Amino acid sequence: MMNKMVVSNLVHRPIRSLISMVAIALEVALILLIAGLCYGIMNDSKNRTAGIGADVIVQPPGSSNLAGISGAPVPVKVADILRRMPHVKVVSPVIWQLSTAGALEVIDGIDLPSFEALGGPFQYVEGGPFLGPNDILVDDYIARQKHVKVGDTMEVLNNKFRVAGIVENGRGARKFLPLATLQDLVGAKDKASVFYVKLDDPAHADEVVKEVKSQPGMEKYSVQSTEEYLSMMTPSRLPGFRPFIGVVIGVSLIIGFLVIFQSMYAAVMERTREIGILKAMGASKFYIVDVIMRETGLLAVAGIVLGLLFSLAASWAIRHRFPLVQVVVSADWILRAVIVAVLGAIAGALYPAFKAAGKDPIEALAYE
Repeated sequence: MMNKMVVSNLVHRPIRSLISMVAIALEVALILLIAGLCYGIMNDSKNRTAGIGADVIVQPPGSSNLAGISGAPVPVKVADILRRMPHVKVVSPVIWQLSTAGALEVIDGIDLPSFEALGGPFQYVEGGPFLGPNDILVDDYIARQKHVKVGDTMEVLNNKFRVAGIVENGRGARKFLPLATLQDLVGAKDKASVFYVKLDDPAHADEVVKEVKSQPGMEKYSVQSTEEYLSMMTPSRLPGFRPFIGVVIGVSLIIGFLVIFQSMYAAVMERTREIGILKAMGASKFYIVDVIMRETGLLAVAGIVLGLLFSLAASWAIRHRFPLVQVVVSADWILRAVIVAVLGAIAGALYPAFKAAGKDPIEALAYE
């Protein structure tokens, strides 16, 4: 009987009920999409770093774990020092350049022979390697998104390059220039941002890390096995990641609280006489609170389901429209979004519920 009354109350005010459900849905979708985008970008970066094929990663002192942040602060001849060390098979110097033209992306300047020696030759979908200093390689994601073909001209860092080849994604950056070309473009002649090291056996990674750090002048270099480097790419290690997600969750919680509070408070005011009749018939305070909270719960469940459906649809649309953008909607974050939505709804309904329960039946019956 009570559930039937709850449903009737919500159906009786369809616009208000719909607005409440949509607000909760937006609350859930906001959390899932923002978190999904952040984790998607981070996981994509990790996977592409792992795909390079290096066993040890050497960076200058003070370098960030985020590719592209460090610039090109050290001489490329550091590679010669690394090549002389035991167990080292290949050393590939790479220069990173962060570009904000159109989209935030990292461009890799590579020495093609040594870079391919790390994890095997590039798999060319179309075209082939660099034929000159003004050539560029792009991955298949870029080619699809930008509708690029071999032989086309692409503008990068305010310079035009011929697309020499389209490669399979998953090997570092999505755009590659010859090492010397990018060095000249950014004014970092004979400099590098990072050195990828391939060993004769990955089991020697820790030994090589210690050896590199023992070299005079390299004591403060950031030297890590690739496994350790990838393990550092977590939310707690990324600057500002957790505060940003915390702000998103906080804003979402406030949205849910305010919408439910307004909806339930208005419903209580409109149903003052109904509440008076229920209390005159012997309804307890708990009964009145239970009715209001059940209405809130039903709105919250409907809003959460709507939010989940919207999030999944939006993540699919984003991946379809922007292939470079990864969105990870995980079960862990779905649970967090549900908890936040429920807490916001309950908090917003508590005051209206207790206000309704505390009404005097005689005054409520006399209310116009």
